[in-house]
Amino acid sequence: MKTAIHPTYHPKATVVCACGNTFTVGATEPELQVELCSNCHPFYTGKQKLVDTARRVDKFQKRIEAQTTAAEGKRGKKAKRTLRASKRTRKVDESAKVTGKKRPQAAA
Repeated sequence: MKTAIHPTYHPKATVVCACGNTFTVGATEPELQVELCSNCHPFYTGKQKLVDTARRVDKFQKRIEAQTTAAEGKRGKKAKRTLRASKRTRKVDESAKVTGKKRPQAAA
């Protein structure tokens, strides 16, 4: 077996939580930083608390907001079709004014 390959064990390693709670445990690192502990974890406290260190919720809400604003500006198929048809008739009417020819009426 190889000698001196194992990390050093610290029997009094300090654990520091984001809520400010500190306690000692045995670990290979002298100090550990954690986001949740038994003092602030919702399972132990019974309180619902949102912990979002990477701003994932904010990013998600921004993305959803951008999608809804983009969807509001879009038209449906029928609206697009009627808009195109009205542009076509306007274009035909304008060309008839220039040439002096009347536009043929559809038979009803």
